[in-house]
Amino acid sequence: MSEMMHDNALPERLPVGSAGQRSGGWFGCLALIVTEGSLFGYLIFSYLYLASQSGNMWPPEGLPKLGLGLVNTAILLSSSLFVWLCERNVKRRRLRRAVASMSIALLLGVAFTGIQFKEWRDHPYGLTTHLYGSLYFTITGFHLAHVAVGLVVLALLLLWTALGYFDARRCLALTIGGLYWHFVDLVWLFIFSTLYLSPYVLRGRG
Repeated sequence: MSEMMHDNALPERLPVGSAGQRSGGWFGCLALIVTEGSLFGYLIFSYLYLASQSGNMWPPEGLPKLGLGLVNTAILLSSSLFVWLCERNVKRRRLRRAVASMSIALLLGVAFTGIQFKEWRDHPYGLTTHLYGSLYFTITGFHLAHVAVGLVVLALLLLWTALGYFDARRCLALTIGGLYWHFVDLVWLFIFSTLYLSPYVLRGRG
């Protein structure tokens, strides 16, 4: 009787998953990216359309300063690199390097957030000052909310990596979390091009 119970007992480890198939979390993340990407697309289209139709100087306070924006872009792109390195090191069984990579990625994400808040504070206008201010704070605020979610995801992935939850076959959570973070970074490239670079193009055509 005891042998039958032992044979019917659950395995000690959960199954890795069917070969050649993705988990529901993977497709769920893709669906989220498509949905959120569409929302960012609508916001950016609204900005560009209203900018092209505005008869006043755009932005009202003059052309945007590129310094901090370029620094933040480099920081966010670098963070994506370290997230990718974390997964790569996990698959190669280099736990310390994986933990270090994810730690750096998390710190870079925090640095991006701090610089974004500094830029907000330095602007002489607010959310309700004028149309440009409303668009600027809505777009960057919406993106920063996604960065905040991403930081929570990275923190959890860092904890699970440090605890040794992942290995070469069981690291889909790292892939899914990394996919979301790469999406956040990609969106920022479009935002940077729209808010920081397009005013120079529009001013040149004017």
